[in-house]
Amino acid sequence: MVYSRARIWPINGEQIRQNLSSLYWFPSLTICPNIGDTMHVTSLSLPPLQFQVVQSKIRDQSQKRKSEHSSSYGVSRKPPKGTLPVKRGRNTIKLFSEEDVFPSSLPLHTRNPHVIYKDIQRFARQNKLKEALTILDYMDQQGIPINVTTFSSLIAACVRSKSLAEGKQIHAHIRINGLESNEFLRTKLVHMYTSCCSIEDAKMIFDTCCSKTVYPYNAMIRGAVVSGRRRYLDVISTFSEMREIGVECNEYTFSSMIKSFAGASALKQGLRTHALLIKNGLIDSSLLRTSLIDMYFKCGKVKLACQVFEEIDERDVVVWGAMIAGFAHNRLQMEAIEYTKIMISEGIAPNSVILTTILPVIGVLQARRLGWEVHAYVLKTRSYSKQLFIQSGLIDMYCKCGDMRSGRQVFYDSSERNAISWTALMSGYISNGRLEQALRSIVWMQQEGCRPDIVTIATVLPVCAQLKDLKHGKEIHAYATKNGFVDNVSVITSLIVMYSKCRILNYSYKLFEGMPQRNVISWTAMIDSCAESGFLYEALDVFRAMQLSKHRPDSVALARLLNVCTQLRSLNLGKEVHGQVLKKNFETIPFVSSEIMRMYGSCQSVLTAKSIFSSIPIKGSMTWTAIIEAYGINHMYRDAINLFDQMISEGFTPNEFTFRAVLDICNQAGFADDAYRIFNRMSVDNKMRASGELYSLVIGLLEREGCFEESQKLKWMSTSLSRYEAD
Repeated sequence: MVYSRARIWPINGEQIRQNLSSLYWFPSLTICPNIGDTMHVTSLSLPPLQFQVVQSKIRDQSQKRKSEHSSSYGVSRKPPKGTLPVKRGRNTIKLFSEEDVFPSSLPLHTRNPHVIYKDIQRFARQNKLKEALTILDYMDQQGIPINVTTFSSLIAACVRSKSLAEGKQIHAHIRINGLESNEFLRTKLVHMYTSCCSIEDAKMIFDTCCSKTVYPYNAMIRGAVVSGRRRYLDVISTFSEMREIGVECNEYTFSSMIKSFAGASALKQGLRTHALLIKNGLIDSSLLRTSLIDMYFKCGKVKLACQVFEEIDERDVVVWGAMIAGFAHNRLQMEAIEYTKIMISEGIAPNSVILTTILPVIGVLQARRLGWEVHAYVLKTRSYSKQLFIQSGLIDMYCKCGDMRSGRQVFYDSSERNAISWTALMSGYISNGRLEQALRSIVWMQQEGCRPDIVTIATVLPVCAQLKDLKHGKEIHAYATKNGFVDNVSVITSLIVMYSKCRILNYSYKLFEGMPQRNVISWTAMIDSCAESGFLYEALDVFRAMQLSKHRPDSVALARLLNVCTQLRSLNLGKEVHGQVLKKNFETIPFVSSEIMRMYGSCQSVLTAKSIFSSIPIKGSMTWTAIIEAYGINHMYRDAINLFDQMISEGFTPNEFTFRAVLDICNQAGFADDAYRIFNRMSVDNKMRASGELYSLVIGLLEREGCFEESQKLKWMSTSLSRYEAD
């Protein structure tokens, strides 16, 4: 379709000028449809009275559409009056008219272009790029230029949403408007393409830059950081080129470099950059010191981060926030709380970023009283209480503290809810064992008009697996397929586990074979699915295929394979896997060493399991449970009970799995007295709530051995527990 442009040449010039005297501009063309593929443009030649009538009709149509559409811009479904379709073969194409872009606003004749620029910028801030591009297409058709500020806001929206296709369209509009040589927009485009992982396009624009200033180089480096990949070698290459041609680096250059090293945990490069900052006299910059703190924390060097922090004389809320976030990242929750208290004592109030950082820390510590204090501060500030991510943090904190009532109250008291707050509530239900409510929440969420995102889907799929709810699992799978979530590795991995738990392993195989990209987690999930379904040799085949791929098994994958060897009781294969564990230095990881002991125990090599147990420098309840089970498998029941007593005497606290393993051994050996003693220790001394199944096991053992008085006591305790849970 060809468009030609011509300026309006009014025939009744004086009167039309009077009618348009209050306007900033008026349309530069009027399009009249003609038969064929070409659309001809004619001059506006209406008498003054007719022009006013047309203007009145357009205004009436505009007001009518205003009641039909809630947004300011959109595309009307029905063609506007007076617009004829263009026939091209069998297809009918509706002409693109003013009312398609502005269906519910004032007519285009009465709009200032600067107002339209602000509308486009508002769409850009809301990441509504399709709507903004619709207006750009129309304005280009009308020959109305777009300013640099508007294009800058649109490019920024592409960076935030990582929308490469829309970014290329905006780049085309920049060329049409003759702004491709603008250095400011060039820099923005370089940043946009690198952020969208289109490195070739970014380099093409970068290479055509006339003046090699620091700004396009900063855009290349910053884009590499925003892309989220470990591409710090590209950052180093760009930085080396800057130094070779004599471009002077500023603090933003070094800040982006340090962020890149932090994301890749490249400590050696970070130390060199730190030395370079000292050499160039840039170390006093608060921005760079904050970046160094963040980099050292992400590389696990807490002492170096604290040292940089102590060298800062004037600490603002950003520096304090970096320290608190760094401690939280390294699971030093008490230090994060302590530094928050010191910050407040120095007169610095926490901002929204620090609040969202500290709330998960409180949840991990289950410090509900401290959570109340933070909640009171949020309510006092008012502005923070309306922010959705803080509300979601409060919901998550209360749920982790086991206070579902307060978490639900925060959720239902919020005036606005989004997918993040709904997902926080679902996670709370899951962590507190209310799986059915978590599954129902995804239905309530959609009834409220909120669409589940990819995180919501990844959160609720394990619930279907635990409940073995195939019907809802398939529905969620269909929703994920419809919304394009099945390309995500985490979602497909959750679907693989869900179908295997529901005993439909062939679905899991189909999903696994159709994965465009796999990672170690998806390989491990497939091995685990085969093993849990009883297909042990198929699990070995998957592991061999994993070794032939580019992925190498991690500690979790090797632990799953050791469990397969345990079930097969294959000592030779178990020794091979043990060799790989030693080669990768995984033997000190508690769950790996526990699986090794179980494997040797199931293969009747108790002495080997005992020697491995003795070689472990730091023991825990998991390793103690594994060696007790190894003795129990080989019918060395009394030695297993003695090991349990030794565990207690050495100050270790048994968990519920330890008690379950020991009571099973007592049941097999007929040790009624030991079973009653250990059960009382579990319920009284350790204050653990035994399950009904465990009550039945011990009561049955006591009755078989003639201990009726003790069995009656346990029956009474079991009945009281059932009544309490029912209430």
